[in-house]
Amino acid sequence: MNAHLWANFLNSVLSHPLGSTLLIVACWPGIAIACLLRPHSIRYVARFLFPVGALACVGMFLLAGTFLISGHSTEVMTLPLGLPDLPFHLRLDALSAFFLLILGLSGAGISTFAAGYFRSGEGTAPGLLGLHYHVFLASMAVVMLADDAYLFMVAWETMALTSYFLVTSQHRILEIRRAGFLYLLMAHLGAISILLSFGVMQGGSWQFTFDAMRNASLAPFWATVAFTLALLGFGAKAGLVPMHVWLPEAHPAAPSPVSAMMSGLMLKTAIYGLLRVTFDLLHVKFWQWGVAVLALGLFSALFGAIFAGVQTDMKRLLAYSSIENVGLIFTGIGLSILFAASNMRLFAALALSAALLHALNHSLFKSLLFLATGSVLHATRQRSLGKLGGLIRPMPWVAALALIGTLAIAGLPPLNGFVSEWLLLQSFLYTPQLPHAFINMLIPLGAAALALTVALAAYVMVKFYGVIFLGQPREASLAQAHDANWLERIGLAWLAAGCIAIGVQPQLALHAAGRSTGMLLGQIIAPDPSVWRIAPIAPEQASYSGWIFLAVILCVVAVTFLAVRLLAHGRVRRTAAWDCGYPWQTTRMQDTAEGFGQPIRHMFGAFFRMERDLPSPTDLTPRYRVHIEDHFWHAVYKPIAAGVQRLADAVSYLQGGRLAIYLLFSFLTLLGLLVFVL
Repeated sequence: MNAHLWANFLNSVLSHPLGSTLLIVACWPGIAIACLLRPHSIRYVARFLFPVGALACVGMFLLAGTFLISGHSTEVMTLPLGLPDLPFHLRLDALSAFFLLILGLSGAGISTFAAGYFRSGEGTAPGLLGLHYHVFLASMAVVMLADDAYLFMVAWETMALTSYFLVTSQHRILEIRRAGFLYLLMAHLGAISILLSFGVMQGGSWQFTFDAMRNASLAPFWATVAFTLALLGFGAKAGLVPMHVWLPEAHPAAPSPVSAMMSGLMLKTAIYGLLRVTFDLLHVKFWQWGVAVLALGLFSALFGAIFAGVQTDMKRLLAYSSIENVGLIFTGIGLSILFAASNMRLFAALALSAALLHALNHSLFKSLLFLATGSVLHATRQRSLGKLGGLIRPMPWVAALALIGTLAIAGLPPLNGFVSEWLLLQSFLYTPQLPHAFINMLIPLGAAALALTVALAAYVMVKFYGVIFLGQPREASLAQAHDANWLERIGLAWLAAGCIAIGVQPQLALHAAGRSTGMLLGQIIAPDPSVWRIAPIAPEQASYSGWIFLAVILCVVAVTFLAVRLLAHGRVRRTAAWDCGYPWQTTRMQDTAEGFGQPIRHMFGAFFRMERDLPSPTDLTPRYRVHIEDHFWHAVYKPIAAGVQRLADAVSYLQGGRLAIYLLFSFLTLLGLLVFVL
C-alpha cells in the first residue's frame, strides 16, 4: 500500500466518527496481543488488561450513543487491507451504531466482572483466554461495521472460532468438548447459509459490496430465496427453534462471562444481520416473510419459556430463557415485516422499535443474570438448583443485584423488560388493521401465545431466584459461600443500573431505536413532548411512565412503613414466622426446582421427551428421577447424524481398496469430465 493511501486513511480516521469507532475496535486486538506478553499472570491479564478492555467498551458506548443522539449521517470507508481487488469496506449508520451501543454498554459490565472472575488454573491459560476474549469483542464490532460480504464473512468466522475456543476453555472435560463441537458445527452451517444468501443478492455480478446488493434488482423468487437463506443462517446463530440445539449445550459449558457475552452480545449480531439483509439490502418485502418470522418467533418464545420452566441447572435455565427472548425479538421483526409489506410504516416502526429495544434490554438483564450465576458458581461450586438455596444471607450483593435482573426479565415495571414487551403488545393491538383477513383471524392466537410466554417467563424467574437465594441452604457447604469481589460487584451494578435507567426513562433508548427505524423504514415513533412518559402512537390510546410507577412503588413502601410504625406506637417485636403447623423448618419442607417444574411438565408434556427412573417397591432409599430431552434432537438431528456417519463409513470403505481400484476411480472421473465438457 502506498504512503498517500495510508495518509488519507489516517486523516479520515482522526476526523470522523467511523474513524474513531475503528480506533476503539483496534484497541481490542491490541489488548489481545498484550495478553500474550505474560500469558500465565492472572494479575496482569485479568486485573489489568480486562479493565482496559472494559474502558474501550465504555468508549464504544459513548461514541455510538453520541452518533445516534446527535443525528450524524451515514459514513463509509475503504480500508487499505484485504485482497488486491477486494478491499475491506466499512459503514457506520444508525443500525450499526445501535448495535455497537449494545456491544459497548453490556460489554463494559461483562469485562469488568470478568476482571474479577477469572482465576488461574481454570482450563485455558489466562493469556490465551484474554486473546480469544478480546478478538471475540473486536470481531463482533467488525460484523456490525462491515459493508461488504467479504469482510462480513471474515469477521463472522473469526467470531465463531474465538467463541468456540472460549466455550471449550475447560477442554479437558468430555462434555464441554462435545458442546463446543456441536456449537462450531451449527455455526458453520449457518455461515454457509449466510454466504449463499449474499451470493444470491449479488444478482449475478462480481461485486461483493453491500452497495452493489442494494442496487441489484432481484426477481421476487430470488429475493425470497435470499431471505430464506438469511433467516436460516442468522436464525441458527440466534438460537431460533429448530436451530437452537447448540445453545443449551454451549452456554452451560462456557465460563459465565463468556456465557454472558454469547447470550447478551453474540446473539444480537444475528439479529443485526437479519435486519441488515431484510430491511436494507433487500428492497422487496412480502407479507409471507413476516408470517414465517412471526410464527418462528412466537413458537421459539413459547418453546424456550416452557423448557426453561423444567430445568434444574441454573445456566441451562438461562440458556432456554435466551431462546425465549430471541423469539420475542423475532416476533417484533415479523410484525414489522407484515406492517411494512402492507405499507403501514408507522406500525412497522412501532414493532421494529419494540424488537430493537428488547434486544438492548435482553443484553442487559441476561448478562446480569449469567454473571450472577458465575458468582454463585465460584462461591458454592454448585450449578444444580437442587443443591442451592438461602444464598441471600452470605451473598447479599449478588442477591440484591440479581433481583433487579430477575424482575427485569420477568417484565415487571418500572424496569426495562416491561417497556419492550409493552411496546410489542401495543404492536399486536394494531394488527386488525392489516389488509389480510386470514392473518387477522390468526393474529389473536399470536397475541395469546405472547401473553402466555410472558407469564411463563415470570414463573420461571420466580423459580430461578427463589430456589437459589431464598429459603434454607440445601447443602451444609453453602454456609461457607462468599459474596462477589469488588470488580464483580461493579460489573453487576453497571448492568443493573442500565436495567433501571431504561425502565424509568426509556425515551433516550427509544430515540436511538428511532434513528434505526427511520433509516430502515423511513418512519420513526414520534417522541411524546412530555419527559415523564412515552406514547408510541398517541397519548389518548396508550402511554407509559416509569417515573409514575417508581413514585407509586416508593409511596406504597413509605406509607406502609409509617403506618406500621404509627399503629404499633413504636412497639415492634421480632418473632418467628408462622410455620403453618409444621414446626420442623428443614430444607425438605421447601419447594424444589423439580417441584416448580412439575406443573409445566404436566400441562406441556407434548413438548418434552421424558424418561422416568422409578424406584422399586423394596428400595430402602427410593429415588425418583425424570430426564427431559428435546424432541427436535431425536427427530431431526440424530437421524441426520446417523446418515452422515453411514456416508462417512461408506467413504472410508472406499479408502481401503487396492491400487487398481483407485486407478479405476480416476479413469472413470476423467471419462465423466470429458463427457460433461463435450
